[in-house]
Amino acid sequence: MVKEDIKALLNDVREGKIDVDIAFEKLKDLPYRDLNFAKLDYHRGIRVGYPEVIFCQGKEEEHLKGIIKDMIDRDANILATRVSENAYKAILEVTDNVYYNKTARICIINPKENKKVGRITVVTGGTADIPVAEEAAITCEVFGNNVKRIYDVGVAGIHRLFGNIDEIRRSNVIIAVAGMEGALASVVAGLVDVPVIAVPTSVGYGANFHAYRPLNYA
Repeated sequence: MVKEDIKALLNDVREGKIDVDIAFEKLKDLPYRDLNFAKLDYHRGIRVGYPEVIFCQGKEEEHLKGIIKDMIDRDANILATRVSENAYKAILEVTDNVYYNKTARICIINPKENKKVGRITVVTGGTADIPVAEEAAITCEVFGNNVKRIYDVGVAGIHRLFGNIDEIRRSNVIIAVAGMEGALASVVAGLVDVPVIAVPTSVGYGANFHAYRPLNYA
């Protein structure tokens, strides 16, 4: 639930459109629902504006299915990340109302349309950075943002970046995803007046030590 859901429910009670007992049933699992193996934070959307996301990597398939089933029962729009193909198959045992992006390893379950605002631009140094970039881009879209993707504009061929600079400058926020030495974020930050989020990746050449070195500069 998010704040708008709570307000709408209370208005329905006030106007007599819904019984108090029914409203109580909808609210009884706040602040969380205890499944023994997991405690689902249904209060998070009210506290911070965004609902809980399911991180699938490392979860047992039965636990994953139990979590998703409970969230679907509450008609939630569910975002699951780090979804392997086996995890995706497990999700399909619960519901087929799923969008799966294999590149980003993301599932959107019980998807719902939402009003999108602003503009986030996701840029990458190279095509090998796209899986990480897509994970960021899809997450931003699910949480109600317009997203522009500009890929393969790394500093090794900086003219590619300059050729897209007008598009990049229309952004409210920029996410710069790059491997090697993570230089893309620094270059972009010197060309714009909006926040730049640096996301080093563990791909490419250079002494990046699996993204630890560029992370120190990010």
